[in-house]
Amino acid sequence: MRRPLDAPKLERVRALMEEDGLDALVVRAPDNVLYLTNFWGMKGYDACVFPRDGEPVLICLEASAEDAARTGWTSEVRYVRGYDPVDPRPPLARTLDAVVEAAHGYARVGLELSLGTQASDRMVGEPTTFTRAWFDAFPDAADAAPLLARARAIKTEQELARLRIANEIAADAMEHVRGRLEPGMKESEAAAIWQGYVHGQGTGRDDVELALPFSLVWAGKGIKTFTATADLPVVEGEPVLFEIWVCADGYWADHTKNLVVGPLKPEYAELEEHLMGVYESALEFVRPGASMAELDVLVRDLLGFEPSHPICHGVGARAHEPPYPHRAAGGTFEEGMVLAVEPGVYWEGGGGLRVEDNFLVTPDGLEKLSSFPDGVVSC
Repeated sequence: MRRPLDAPKLERVRALMEEDGLDALVVRAPDNVLYLTNFWGMKGYDACVFPRDGEPVLICLEASAEDAARTGWTSEVRYVRGYDPVDPRPPLARTLDAVVEAAHGYARVGLELSLGTQASDRMVGEPTTFTRAWFDAFPDAADAAPLLARARAIKTEQELARLRIANEIAADAMEHVRGRLEPGMKESEAAAIWQGYVHGQGTGRDDVELALPFSLVWAGKGIKTFTATADLPVVEGEPVLFEIWVCADGYWADHTKNLVVGPLKPEYAELEEHLMGVYESALEFVRPGASMAELDVLVRDLLGFEPSHPICHGVGARAHEPPYPHRAAGGTFEEGMVLAVEPGVYWEGGGGLRVEDNFLVTPDGLEKLSSFPDGVVSC
């Protein structure tokens, strides 16, 4: 979908490049290409050369020419063939050739050297990976991953609008499932209802070109830290946990929501009361200037439990992106960050609860981006 050039975002990137003495960024991760060009590729064979001065160059497959023209901000697009009758190499090799040519002449280049995770392309199921040749082509490159993480941590007005869309779709899909969940339904069936709404109704919105759903759904004793959706049945009185992600045109929402059919069993009601108290304490703590390390300590101490996952992380052009508050690290919260706050407690042998929503850091605290309630919601 065509969106206006997000000049404040690109100006911030260039200012950070000036600080780090970089003449150009060479990026290939789909979320970084999207961040700098507004082009979200189909297959991950795309790249961008983004100079500190001058116009960026988008490199993409010929088959994506229409998408690049419709959505991209770059005035210069160079195309590579997915299949070349005289070149048996995979497409990424031709992308690299085009990138080396576009980056020629820049003295100090930044590459995604320490990138740990990336968002996928629009095809999702078969993500592409970096080859050694990609790094060998720029032997003197600086690591641009920390720079991009700093830039992406603070959201512009346009990015906030896009994140709100993803949050709206996630909440609407939960309301849809809430009206259909019933005892005996399998976890996988509940997940399919939620996913079907996101992909069908989300993509059908006037302000979205493509909405993709991702979920882990667990019922009762199936609630654990991190396991796959299975076929356990929904049981009356026991929560059904939806660990859910929506990607709307490359921008994400990351929630954990809980539904229950009938009155919540006493042991779960007691756990919910404790967990929501911790959650509210965490939300009250986060302000501009507040210590990230202290939040991690506070939440884990109040829980009386050590969840293996982060209790807070950034959300944007990836579902999980910096910052990641940790007791052994530094950093403070800043206005304009968007965070997923997600404390959880899990019982030995299965069962437990987690709550999570996305929040914008404002001058006065946090603004919740989703309309769907936290805690355990009755069907």
